[in-house]
Amino acid sequence: MVGGATILTFVALLYLVELIDQLMGGRLDSNGIRPLTTDGLWGIIFAPVLHANWQHLMANTVPLLVLGFLMTLAGLSRFVWATVIVWVLGGFGTWLIGNVGTACGPTDHIGASGLIFGWLTFLLVFGIFVRKFTDIVIGLVVLFAYGGVLLGAMPVLHQCGGVSWQGHLSGAVAGVVAAYLLSAPERKAREKKAGARRTKT
Repeated sequence: MVGGATILTFVALLYLVELIDQLMGGRLDSNGIRPLTTDGLWGIIFAPVLHANWQHLMANTVPLLVLGFLMTLAGLSRFVWATVIVWVLGGFGTWLIGNVGTACGPTDHIGASGLIFGWLTFLLVFGIFVRKFTDIVIGLVVLFAYGGVLLGAMPVLHQCGGVSWQGHLSGAVAGVVAAYLLSAPERKAREKKAGARRTKT
């Protein structure tokens, strides 16, 4: 229940931010990630809660609700830390490569899709790292339902505007990093157990 309420609250916040942005004529959107510029670093904080329009936000809503809820099943603390890692590391990656392949000059990256891709890859590999049946099953379900979405992380060259594959790719990589880091307790326990078995033999 707490996990579901957390995700619903976060999505509600996104709709509130978009409402404010619309009332301001879209001026908030200029606070996204502007690659390789000093002031563009602030966009790492703000970009995931900003969207170009209602259609952009609505397209992200269902994946946010579904993947976000599944993320909380690993524990609320893990969910929070995974989100922080994806938010910051994925955002920094976007800041580094955000202009790669663009055909119309500097870019401004906004939207929660980087977070979605981070949650997606986290769920896909977390079960492999912790080797728990339930987490592996969740990963397989996510792969079946959303695996095709990963094509959105494929680089597209000579693009002008549109979907940020750079943000998707950075978020996806950050999700794998988060899963590895946050699976440390299970991995260490498994290694310790394996070491104890070797000692006995």
